[in-house]
Amino acid sequence: MNMQKEKITKELQGFVREYGRRHTARTQWRTPLVGFASAGDPLFTELKRVVAPTHDLPKNLLENAKTVAAFFLPFDKQTVRSNIAGRLASPEWARAYRETNALIRETGRHMKGWIESEGYEVAVTPPTHNFDPKKLISDWSHRHVAYIAGLGTFGLNNMLITEAGCCGRFGSFVISLDLPPDGRPDTEACLYRHNGSCMKCVNRCVGDALFTDRFDRHSCYKVCLENDEVYHFEGTSDVCGKCVVGVPCSFLDPVRKMMRKAE
Repeated sequence: MNMQKEKITKELQGFVREYGRRHTARTQWRTPLVGFASAGDPLFTELKRVVAPTHDLPKNLLENAKTVAAFFLPFDKQTVRSNIAGRLASPEWARAYRETNALIRETGRHMKGWIESEGYEVAVTPPTHNFDPKKLISDWSHRHVAYIAGLGTFGLNNMLITEAGCCGRFGSFVISLDLPPDGRPDTEACLYRHNGSCMKCVNRCVGDALFTDRFDRHSCYKVCLENDEVYHFEGTSDVCGKCVVGVPCSFLDPVRKMMRKAE
């Protein structure tokens, strides 16, 4: 790995590790993943077609943008397993959503200060709720940015499946430091998209929002708002997560696992 990329990765991972020790958060996180993309990658322009015409480019966030860093904070296995049963999200899952959003904000602040101390410019964006409330489409999709940065591929559940699975939260920041981009995976991480062998996420959807050929984001968000009504007294908790728990891609890339076994 490039030495500067390695320094950024270790700094971010170290901050997350120490955050769990210093703060009162009850959620635990596995080791964060970090990926890097060129701010000039043509896929950023493609997001204006795939996500929304209003989707920002890196240069909209930072005029001197050279690199976009994306990171994934995977939930601990106990939190994930707590959310398997029932229609409503588990209290642990709702808490993990709130506490991880706080961690993403703090991680962004920390990395901004640390990288600026090295002499470079940094721009950070909120972990969530930077979307159109009617269209439910974000102007800066951390998941799509993470895909461009090589952290995984999209599953049938519309989540990005990383080598640490898809149960967790993404964040990203833009920097003026020019770094070599990471390559993107050349195989699907979703078993359904790999060989049609899995539809567990569709079967686990409690809101009739997920199908093999389409996704109804409004039906999905309706379930998220049901959970928010239950848990909002502790902070915004418009979550669900049923389609990412109790499935082969919860904790890892199942296609890569299958290929390793076949070797």
